[in-house]
Amino acid sequence: MDEREWASALQKFSTHLTAEKSLAALTVRNYLTDLASLAEYMRAKSIPQLENLDRITLRAYLAWLVQLGYARSSVVRKLSALRSFLRWLAKEGLIDGDPLPRRGVMKREHRLPDFLSQHESARLVEAPDASTPVGLRDRAILEVTYGAGLRVSEVHGLGVSSVNLRARELRVIGKGSKERMVLFGEAASAALYAYLGEARPHLANRTSGNALFLNRFGGRLTQRSIQEKVRRYAARAGLRSGVHTHTLRHSFATHLLEGGADLRVVQDLLGHSSPATTQIYTHVTQGKARDVYMAAHPRAEQAQP
Repeated sequence: MDEREWASALQKFSTHLTAEKSLAALTVRNYLTDLASLAEYMRAKSIPQLENLDRITLRAYLAWLVQLGYARSSVVRKLSALRSFLRWLAKEGLIDGDPLPRRGVMKREHRLPDFLSQHESARLVEAPDASTPVGLRDRAILEVTYGAGLRVSEVHGLGVSSVNLRARELRVIGKGSKERMVLFGEAASAALYAYLGEARPHLANRTSGNALFLNRFGGRLTQRSIQEKVRRYAARAGLRSGVHTHTLRHSFATHLLEGGADLRVVQDLLGHSSPATTQIYTHVTQGKARDVYMAAHPRAEQAQP
């Protein structure tokens, strides 16, 4: 493999994702990480140049990933990054067209999103000790993440100026640097009010700037730190393992639909560009509706002879 060609192409692709696609630094890093296995494959199979990547070679590459033990979801994610990379290579004239067919290579498994019950969600957000500044901060983080259905990157990026307590609105920057307004309820409003009035002044210093959620040193909390807090409080609340920030986002969407919210409204609040992305939550709520029906309706069960 031509290491110099690979490094040059990867650097230019990274610039393209940042400058032209306006993707966040973490997203760009994930793209490059997913492409690293392609470079490993090219070295292992002595594939000299990018222009040697044809349809047969790329199908063999995906099969190789499966043989290495990657989960299907991971292979599909790597395939998505590969598609973007190949399209860009073709556009730049570095390869002669995109060798991958548009469909039929490998489909993602449609797994239902994991979510908490309303009771479990309440236990989680009430887990922090609200008698301390750090506890007030963490309570606000959990209430906002669940109450507004935010991604961890959106929570991380919130500023004090993003919060409108009177209107109970947040201005967030989502995927692709798209800005949207989201709503939050009374519980999140009370938690934010307490944090901004009683806790943030104790954590802030001259370097804090506009950052909303601060660490002990006055800096903006990292995404990793926010994720770790959700895991820690889930354990404290006695919830199952595997609860993370996106579990709260899934719970937000599921509970809205269970309460009768319109799918399009939930799509807008989540910041999904396509209703198909939000549609998966209807499978969850329809499943619950079936369970309720079977348990409650007198003619649901077949009569015994």
